[in-house]
Amino acid sequence: MTAHLKGLLVGCGFFARNHLHAWSEIDGAGIAAVCDRDAARSQAYGADFSVPAWQDAAAALSSGAFDFVDICTTMETHEELVALAVDNRVPVIVQKPFAPDIDTCRRIAAYAAAAGVPVMVHENFRFQKIFRRIRAILDSGEIGDLTFGRLSWRNAVDVYTNQPYVVETRRFMIMDVGIHMLDLARFLFGDAGDVSCFTQSVRPGLAGEDAATILLRHDNGATSIVDVSYAAHRYPDPFPQTLGEIEGRLGTIEIVEGGVLVIHSDGKQRRETVAADERSWTSSPWTQIQDSVPRTQQHFIDRLRAGTGFETSAEDSLKTYALAEAAYRSAESGRVVDARTL
Repeated sequence: MTAHLKGLLVGCGFFARNHLHAWSEIDGAGIAAVCDRDAARSQAYGADFSVPAWQDAAAALSSGAFDFVDICTTMETHEELVALAVDNRVPVIVQKPFAPDIDTCRRIAAYAAAAGVPVMVHENFRFQKIFRRIRAILDSGEIGDLTFGRLSWRNAVDVYTNQPYVVETRRFMIMDVGIHMLDLARFLFGDAGDVSCFTQSVRPGLAGEDAATILLRHDNGATSIVDVSYAAHRYPDPFPQTLGEIEGRLGTIEIVEGGVLVIHSDGKQRRETVAADERSWTSSPWTQIQDSVPRTQQHFIDRLRAGTGFETSAEDSLKTYALAEAAYRSAESGRVVDARTL
């Protein structure tokens, strides 16, 4: 692939605007059209970003006009939309959650693999600057082999106004932000098997959970805690920051507010601030999340052009979704669940 790749964005919801801004910065690719079942919404986004608007995803994907598709819709639609793309041999980047359950994730991945069509899950937390920097520190060996970690996302941001459907979602917090954090745990600490989880529904009227505490035992012997909540009232609210610590045999990395890392190693301490990119279209408090979107998309395009695997390919993401499935089963049963057996 050498020509400028033309993409179709399907799903003009609230987060799609970040996708579209980010695609305008990507080397070697861009969005050539948008699509949404709501014609007014599709046309509005098309006008805002000066691209044609479609209403029928099947017609758009079968047109032969697109080199890839960015699926930015709710998880219940992903199996059908990915299948449409695969049937038309259009490579896919699809927003998380990949699907509502592990069996559907496996069906999607298997269908794409059988056709030889590449699919990547848009898992952007691991592409945040702060976690790429942490990964580099870990790879340097500065804090030694990992023994423990905690990744905490606790805030009271209003997710219900822009995404009112989450009130009726039976699998809510783990599939919404918990899936990001489980992927991040795998990225930083390695694959995991044993999972123990407790969930809570704090806000009245929810069909699912809005808080979860998950304990993981990683294959390298480390343990980690993934802690997520939309019902934690703190001032100032830390949204959208992930906080926590990573312990190794030689030192520790603390992730504190303000994009700051505190590294303890060799009897010394230093602080690093991971600054935002200062893009024209980002704004507080979303900047850290927004900055990660073009990094995720550039990875997709670079690997697509090279014909090499994505970090968060459909196949690799099955390991993350197995952890989520294990977390739900643990919360329901009160037992430790081995995600490798699911």
